Order: sequence, then C-alpha cells, then structure tokens
Amino acid sequence: MAIPRIAVTMGDPAGVGPEIIAKAALRLKDRIEAGELALVVTGSGHRLAAACAGLGIAQPFAAVSADTPREALPPCALVEVGPDASAIEPGKVSAVAGESAYQAIAAGVRMAMGGLVDAICTAPINKEALNLAGHHYSGHTELLADLTAARNSVMMLAHGNMRVSHVCTHVALRDVPKRLTPERLRQVVELTADALNRLGIARPRIGIAALNPHAGENGLFGREDIDITAPTVEDLRRAGHDVTGPVPGDTIFVKLRAGQFDAVVAMYHDQGHIPVKLLGFSVDPTTGEWQALSGVNVTLGLPIIRTSVDHGTAFDIAGKGIASEQSLLEAIDYAVQLAQGSDRTAPSP
Repeated sequence: MAIPRIAVTMGDPAGVGPEIIAKAALRLKDRIEAGELALVVTGSGHRLAAACAGLGIAQPFAAVSADTPREALPPCALVEVGPDASAIEPGKVSAVAGESAYQAIAAGVRMAMGGLVDAICTAPINKEALNLAGHHYSGHTELLADLTAARNSVMMLAHGNMRVSHVCTHVALRDVPKRLTPERLRQVVELTADALNRLGIARPRIGIAALNPHAGENGLFGREDIDITAPTVEDLRRAGHDVTGPVPGDTIFVKLRAGQFDAVVAMYHDQGHIPVKLLGFSVDPTTGEWQALSGVNVTLGLPIIRTSVDHGTAFDIAGKGIASEQSLLEAIDYAVQLAQGSDRTAPSP
C-alpha cells in the first residue's frame, strides 16, 4: 500500500488531546520524514498551536482543506474544523468544546470514507460537553456507528497481548443479560477474529467470558451461560473458529495474559475494561499517582478503521504539558497495522 495516512481527531480541545497530538508528532518526526507515515489532524488549529507553544515546540502541521486530494496532502496536515476555540479554557466543560470535538470526528470520518486517509485515530472526548453541544451519544463507539451508518459495532481494547472485545459496553448492568444473544455473540467473535487476522494472527484463539459467576454453576447463578453462550460456542467451532467458553470471568483474563488465548470476548464494559486498564496504568509507587497509560481502543464493525487512546480527557492535567502521549502512539501504530492488514487480506480484483 501507499504511505499509511492516519487522521488524528483532536477530541475535546479543552482536554489533553492537543498536547498529546503535539508530543506524538514530535516522537514520530523521524518516521514521518522517512516517508513511513503521514498524519492529518482534524480540529482546532488554535488549540493545537497553543499546545505546541506551551511545550516549546514548533507547530509541524500545514493547514489544508478537508477536500484536498490525497496526493496533495503534506506529511503533516491540519484540517481546521469546528467553532472558534480561542475562548476555550483547558479543563473546562463547554458546549463549544463539545461541538469542536464532534466536528473533528465528523471530518475524520468523511476523509476516511472518501479514501483520503487509511484510518482514523481519535483523541478523547468529554461526553458531557458532547451532549451540551446537542450531540446525544454515550461515547465514540455509538457516534461513529451513526456517522458511518454501521448497524453493529464492537469495542476492542488492547494492551500488549491483552485483547478484549465486548458484547456490550455503555449500558446499565441490569440490561446486560438481554444484550447477550446468539446473534450478537457470533458477530463479536467473527469481528474479533477478522481484526486478529489483519494483525497477522492466522488462526486466532478466542476465549468467551462467562456472564455469571462460575459460568452459572449449573444454573444456580443464572442460565445465560448454559442456554446461550455454550451452544453458540459450539456453533462457532463447527464454523471453524477456535473458541473456548464460557470461561469464568475470574480466570479467563489470567489465561489470556498467559498466552492461552489471542483475545477474549467480555460480556460487559467493566468485565473487559478493568483487567486491561489495571495492566495498562503505570502508577508511581511513592506518590500513588498514575504516570502513563498504555493501551488502545479499537472499534470493529465499521466501514472504516478506527483506533483510539484508552483514556479520557484528563481535565485535571489539561494544558499543563504533562500528559503522556504513549497511548496515542500505540493507537496510531495499531491503525497502521490494521490498515496494512486490510490491504494484505483484501480480495484480488
């Protein structure tokens, strides 16, 4: 494929998005200059310039329009979108910042759908600000599904060999059992297997987490694992997938970390997020403060490739120049791997 070109959406400009983008671009400078990678940032040019100034680095992005032909895009490009962000204060929730975040995402999606970029990588948004701006979504996953007209999408978190997809995410716990259907479980497994294929794993081993403690204990703690998960796993095996489950949630992630699986399908948000984030956070043992977060959020089932940082807007440290760019760097690399994998596995014309 041509040089992989990734659109990086700024997210909420009052959060750490602008500064981690600036830091990541600096870290990626040699690869960009060597022609190994190209970036297009969508969002507020004012906030990006302010972040670069605060860090004492030159602003490397050249302003272009959103409809600039791919071959005319510079290696580091900036597509200015959204309302005037000059009055936005770091760390403050506002409708203006929410609208800026929405417009940045929408622009990135349009560029990806139009083939101007190979993938999008998103900086974090603030859900309150997004809703204040009139965009009523519970998160990136739901917003991206709407923008791309995708009927079914899946969230996968990744940290090293810890890859975890989710049957459902932003729903109340009381609603989780009704979201577990044979159709949904089959879809999550198939999308996860496809993503692993694109990452170079030819025959992925996928573990299916149980919904209930001890996988229901023969019906004592619920029958979902017995009546829904177990027969669906058998159907998937007959279809050629290497799947195991249901495996109790208190042991399946140990097995994943030990390399017995290439990925795990979790039933709900916290079941999958807690083990990945526990391993991904780097904490200072002296102060108890977290220093960095490693990990990537990938949305499967979209007509475009989308990866993201695995952390929030961090309003408490926004604008201070101390936010870590590590998760963004990993998300960009994941986007490149998936884009190159899609190119390799695409059917011949």
